[in-house]
Amino acid sequence: MESEQKRLLLALVLSGAVLFTWQTYFAPKNAPVIEGVEKKLSPESTMNKGDKEVQVNATSNADSNMEKVNAEPKVVTISANNNEVTISNSLVISNIVKSDLSEKFVDTIGEEGRLQILYVNGKNLVPFNFALTQSGNTINGVDQNLGVVLNANLSNDGAFEWNLSSKNPMKIAFKIASSPKNDASRQIRQFLDFGSEVTRTEIDDEESYEGPIKWLGLDYHYHLITNVFFKDVQAQVSVMNNTYVMRSVEGKREYSGFTTYLKKEYEGLQKVGHKLDLSIDYGIFGIIAVPILKGLKFFYGLIPNYGLAIILVTLLIRMLLFPLQFKSFKSMKKMQKLQPQLQKIKEKFGDDPQKVQKETMELFKKSGANPMSGCLPLILQMPVFFAMYQVFLHSVELLGAPFAFWITDLSLKDPYYVLPALMGGAFFLQTKLNPSTTADPTQQKVMLIMPLIFPFMMKDLPAGLNLYMSVSTIFGIMQQMIVYKVIDD
Repeated sequence: MESEQKRLLLALVLSGAVLFTWQTYFAPKNAPVIEGVEKKLSPESTMNKGDKEVQVNATSNADSNMEKVNAEPKVVTISANNNEVTISNSLVISNIVKSDLSEKFVDTIGEEGRLQILYVNGKNLVPFNFALTQSGNTINGVDQNLGVVLNANLSNDGAFEWNLSSKNPMKIAFKIASSPKNDASRQIRQFLDFGSEVTRTEIDDEESYEGPIKWLGLDYHYHLITNVFFKDVQAQVSVMNNTYVMRSVEGKREYSGFTTYLKKEYEGLQKVGHKLDLSIDYGIFGIIAVPILKGLKFFYGLIPNYGLAIILVTLLIRMLLFPLQFKSFKSMKKMQKLQPQLQKIKEKFGDDPQKVQKETMELFKKSGANPMSGCLPLILQMPVFFAMYQVFLHSVELLGAPFAFWITDLSLKDPYYVLPALMGGAFFLQTKLNPSTTADPTQQKVMLIMPLIFPFMMKDLPAGLNLYMSVSTIFGIMQQMIVYKVIDD
């Protein structure tokens, strides 16, 4: 195979690699099982479709002589600092209102969604039945049938802090019911929990596993409904029928934690603690995505426009990568100067492909040119591109952020496709600037068409991502032209 055909094949493989990486890492899919946790449980240990939620009088924790008392159904709303939580005496949390959130609780969890803490009696999940008393932002209750005491309050930051205690060891379950949701911006409603790492499950999937649980919750549209346990709970988790159930496997006399509704703002989640910032799924490119987000916020603090912040971060990234790209640009310039000699080799040994390849490689070696040099800028940009995409997909900071003119939300696509068109033009110009590696007119046309494939893929992606790619490509062309001029001089 001739060298130019190999280079064409390499270009096609790189394009395929981009598509494959896109589908592999950015198409919605289930997250892996918690590391070190048993994936499949025995029938005895896993809650299955035979498990029931029943209204019964379970006496395993109650004194045998205690009179059975059924409290009247009751729903209370407690408030603190313009935050509210609505909860029933069966520990169903039906609404959380946070003063710093504009999105409603029901929009995140779904119309049929609810959270509930339950008592585990064998395979049955038993609703609590507390006789509640309320005093300001505090509620207390006793379930005499189960021998369980509830103490709870709403903190000033909107966290519903709860404590369940009993004289005898008990097991509890935390249940989240929801409905599937997948919107046009690739926001997917998911159950998630954290033990040794974050496990994500789409609402309509089926999963079961066992391990320590530090926190659990539901994630959708830049928001998180979560329950954090103050002490890790060893638990069995089952997801089926659009419902997440976590059941403790060790009896304890006391359980405590807090339930809250949060915006998935990175620094805000870090302040809450408990590693809730891991609920933001930056994937394998998180090591790059987090510094990019911090850079965007830094420049936004100086110039309150995220579009300008994207431009400044893009220029900074380009300058940081320039020392590596400089060698690539120099090699491409050498390749450009070798074009007449390469043409002579093809004309002289055109009937002997192996001889053409041998003479070509010797010429490259003698001149110090690298035919692979044109691929280096793309390889360097790919991790940054995917990290930037994750920032736009998962960072609430950029939700609704305007830039200028028709770009009113950088997290949404460009409605007129101006930025994708600009990026396509820049890619095309960059291809023309690079030295041709083939004299075949057909192959040259293919190489010119390829830069249009990527903008077509990008047209429905966030405008901020298209802005980054456009600025990065244009600035890269400027760097390349400066290097070419310096070498000529």
